[in-house]
Amino acid sequence: MKNRQEQENRLKQLNDLLVSPEIINNHKKCAVISKEYKKLEQLMRKYKRLDKTRKEIAEAKKILASNDEEMKEIARHEINDLEKRLTSIENEIDEMLNPQYEEYQKNCIVEIRAGTGGDEASLFAADLFRMYAKYAEKKGMKYEVLSSHSSDIGGFKEIIFLASGENAFGLLHFEKGAHRVQRVPVTETGGRIHTSAVTVAVLPEIEEAQFEINPDDLKVDTFRAGGHGGQNVNKVSSAVRITHLPSGMVVSCQDERSQHKNRAKAMKILRARLAASQREKQQAEIDRERRQQVGSGERSEKIRTYNYPQNRVTDHRIGLSLYKLDTILEGDLDEIIDGLKENERNRRAGS
Repeated sequence: MKNRQEQENRLKQLNDLLVSPEIINNHKKCAVISKEYKKLEQLMRKYKRLDKTRKEIAEAKKILASNDEEMKEIARHEINDLEKRLTSIENEIDEMLNPQYEEYQKNCIVEIRAGTGGDEASLFAADLFRMYAKYAEKKGMKYEVLSSHSSDIGGFKEIIFLASGENAFGLLHFEKGAHRVQRVPVTETGGRIHTSAVTVAVLPEIEEAQFEINPDDLKVDTFRAGGHGGQNVNKVSSAVRITHLPSGMVVSCQDERSQHKNRAKAMKILRARLAASQREKQQAEIDRERRQQVGSGERSEKIRTYNYPQNRVTDHRIGLSLYKLDTILEGDLDEIIDGLKENERNRRAGS
């Protein structure tokens, strides 16, 4: 990791490069350098805020040595507020120095699938989608459904959506894993509590230029989009199924009436999955040498339980239980996400 002085020197170097004819006339290089410059400039601003806050704390602490009790009490309150601000800035800097920072800034593709529990699992998949949609809106993100397969009773067997906005993947990557729900299903007449599960996968969006797919490796089929009960909802073959022949990976999209739009959405999903698969293979190679998996985020891991009778949500990774399931399902995920971010920072600091 570069120290602050090295980062300042690099910023000056980038500033000189951005005005050089060689870079100005090369749009691709200019875009890469501009991106690095913007990040370092942001980082330097945070360092300046850090210095200013530390100086203000030191000045306030001098007052504690005086005999003026009223001023000392004011200073104590000020120090408390300044130290909270200092911690917040330090956390922001720590996040920017995280090697995964660039990836965390990306848009992301969230895949929600009903697992064990049949119809009840599909209904909970719909609940989770609604929760994430609400959370995205609260965070100023946009979301777009890329693909969905409904169940007969109004839930989702599978729904895939794109979340777009600053730090989208950084916030939502914590959601990957198995989500367990405990409640009385609407189909249950005896009032018994059932346990169902839904799996969530979160993949960073990969731009076409970042991950090229050979067109010769693709088999593209078109078919008519189907609705509930198998009836055709479109008289033309607008639905698209793309098979990546080397891996056998299959993606289908039928939500749009346009074949072109469905194909574009299917390619977006396929690109993200193939890139993730490549990363997992590289990680597995490292893990094999260590004889353990490190930060793999396996989808089968049970990460959270939603208990309706107790109005409780428990995140098993950090041992956090909150008795406000109703507000969490309305997108109030900040307390959980903040706890997971803090856990990630502590783990990184200890590694």
